[in-house]
Amino acid sequence: MKKIVMMLSIALVMMPFTAGAFPQKKGDKSCLDCHKLEKKEAEAIVRKVAPNGTISEIKVSPLKSLWQVEVDAGEGKHGVLYIDMSKKYLIAGQIAPIDQLGKPATPRKVDYSKIPLSDAVVLGQPTAKKKIVVFSDPDCPYCRKLHEELKQVIEKRSDIAFYLILYPLPMHKDAYKKAQAITCEKSVSLVDDAFSGKSVPEPTCGKEQLEKNLALGHELKIEGTPAVIREDGTLLPGYSPADKLIDWIDGKEAK
Repeated sequence: MKKIVMMLSIALVMMPFTAGAFPQKKGDKSCLDCHKLEKKEAEAIVRKVAPNGTISEIKVSPLKSLWQVEVDAGEGKHGVLYIDMSKKYLIAGQIAPIDQLGKPATPRKVDYSKIPLSDAVVLGQPTAKKKIVVFSDPDCPYCRKLHEELKQVIEKRSDIAFYLILYPLPMHKDAYKKAQAITCEKSVSLVDDAFSGKSVPEPTCGKEQLEKNLALGHELKIEGTPAVIREDGTLLPGYSPADKLIDWIDGKEAK
């Protein structure tokens, strides 16, 4: 018991304080009074995981004790990483306010009209009335899980088709070439092969289309995969089972 209490005490001492958890009083210093992160410093840290990484923006994250770093990892790959104020820890992932956990997230909307469906890999019938866009990474575990659910949806509903935009994330080093090969062929079977762990052939075209996908995702601020977008522009992040996905597509989630 003493050992557990000691470990908790040490963890609390080492835990970085945040402005959100401890409201700043008048006259208190902010983190920025004592902590700075220069672009060269951030790049030196990021390049340990992304050798070609460059920094497009550095700002304080919603959790005030972390820097939020926008990264261009080369070959059009974009992503967000977090570096703590002590510059000892690199964090990949999303920051979620605790008071919002368990509550329906406020849906975010993007401009659906900016998405060229002709550039996508189509899962389902192109003549389907409801055209749902999915930003997906061939090496993303939750994209793999979602892909199986998408197949179930189109088996149940012929009026729904999914338009897959290949969007490899910086942390998946092999995903870019796989995504390029799939984009070249616009092949659902190659998507299936990638998600099932089979080898994907070398790309048969250049990088132009995949670079367009990446630029589009960056413009729409797609920070993770999978990201599902309805025709009204509503974005649904992450994995959903087929039945819930159908309800969401039909606009029943509000009910």
